Amino acid sequence: MSVVTVLLVLANVLGVGMIVPQAIRLARVRSLAGVSVPWIGISLALNAWWIGYGVAQARWGVVPVSIGGFLLYLWMARLAVGIGGPVLVRGLLGGVAAASVGPAVGLVTGGWLVAGLIIGLSYGVQFAPAAWSAVRSERLDGISPATWVMAWAEAAIWFVYGLDAGDAALLVGGGGGTVMASIILVRLLDRRGGDEPVSRLARLSS
Repeated sequence: MSVVTVLLVLANVLGVGMIVPQAIRLARVRSLAGVSVPWIGISLALNAWWIGYGVAQARWGVVPVSIGGFLLYLWMARLAVGIGGPVLVRGLLGGVAAASVGPAVGLVTGGWLVAGLIIGLSYGVQFAPAAWSAVRSERLDGISPATWVMAWAEAAIWFVYGLDAGDAALLVGGGGGTVMASIILVRLLDRRGGDEPVSRLARLSS
């Protein structure tokens, strides 16, 4: 088995696996604190677009993770609406619409090559609402650290695979995803570091 094949298998495992801890955390804590609802909608749409790109361009390594990701984000959307109520459907649909405009225009004007570049760019942008929510939220209870460690690793693998395959869409997507996941991980580490002294002081004074 070649190194590239191993990387593809690992990327598919991480790509699907990264969503599971976040969905389980939502189901367990019943809190959307620090979690962006539009991000869930964007992720739904982009996974659907990656399925189309993978089939059209014969990038079969992208297809399984995209199908798995689409189904899991659909589960997460259902959880979010269950927690926050039907009012959140508007945010979900807004995310789907926002993520679909660019690839649709690219597909019409330049085919799957242009659409793929836009999808790749959107992959990095996909994480932007999640990164923004993490940066501006005081509480991060709803965010699963395991999800974003795996998201970082998956994006880095797609970047490396894009280099090997000469696929600009995967290069752009992997690079952007790595940057956004890094922002969230730094925020989580910073928050944890800031909370520890307070926790120690509380224990000493109790």
